[in-house]
Amino acid sequence: MTARVKSWADAPSTPRFAPPPGAVDAHCHVFGPMAQFPFSPRAKYLPEDAGPDALFALRDRLGFTRNVIVQASCHGTDNRATLHAIAQSGGMARGVAVVDPDIGAAELAALHAGGIRGIRFNFLKRLVDDAPKDRFLDVAGRLPAGWHVVIYFEADILAELRPFIAALPVPVVIDHMGRPDVAQGPHGPDMQALRALLNSRDDIWFKASCPDRLDTPPWDDFAAAVAPLVADYPGRCLWGTDWPHPNMEHAIPDDGALVNMIPRIAPTPALQQALLVDNPLRLYWPELRA
Repeated sequence: MTARVKSWADAPSTPRFAPPPGAVDAHCHVFGPMAQFPFSPRAKYLPEDAGPDALFALRDRLGFTRNVIVQASCHGTDNRATLHAIAQSGGMARGVAVVDPDIGAAELAALHAGGIRGIRFNFLKRLVDDAPKDRFLDVAGRLPAGWHVVIYFEADILAELRPFIAALPVPVVIDHMGRPDVAQGPHGPDMQALRALLNSRDDIWFKASCPDRLDTPPWDDFAAAVAPLVADYPGRCLWGTDWPHPNMEHAIPDDGALVNMIPRIAPTPALQQALLVDNPLRLYWPELRA
């Protein structure tokens, strides 16, 4: 890889929808700056720099208060860029790390002190070379109190992952709902499989995010499939921009338009408050809800 790719819009529209006070963008990333935080030699993509200044400017433009920064796969298990961004946030960001399963207690404690509150397991073959489930289970059992596991996978392997997910000893968050085929509708097999997973444990959460990855504008299939899920599991849903949209260079979304989708999947103030404020605070800032 030599060419660096940009995957976000410089001037997204200002959304018509105003998020409630304290709203959290619960899924976003930072890239680099490469000169300070080099990308992993195993990275499957090489993005342009997208650092904390740009992320927090977008947060303000979209009307959000806080961010949850998820370690991008291009940085591998070197979490310094994510930790740097959290440190620059003035307490308004927390994070999800990617770690080597052999990580020790002292390193986990250091990540916690730096604002990390979970770890991510990636099962997308196009982004990772291997996903050792046995070692993932081991590290999940050694996480600091209050942490959770985030899992990224595609719908066609959910059945294969069910025993692994069942064995995880901490709460679980499903990235982008496990990438269901939203064209199947709310009663299609992918959504039904996700509902069965959610019904198997009361501590499995999901991110009602990424219409730009799962549908085409105006994202009607996404809205139709996801709104019933949010309505039926209002205490376990999160939302995020996915900025700066890794691997979306050929269909760069407008972040303002993404925000305008929120009332289409969470049409009432109560659902919007749960999706954008109450739920992410429970996972990432529980001390604010004490």
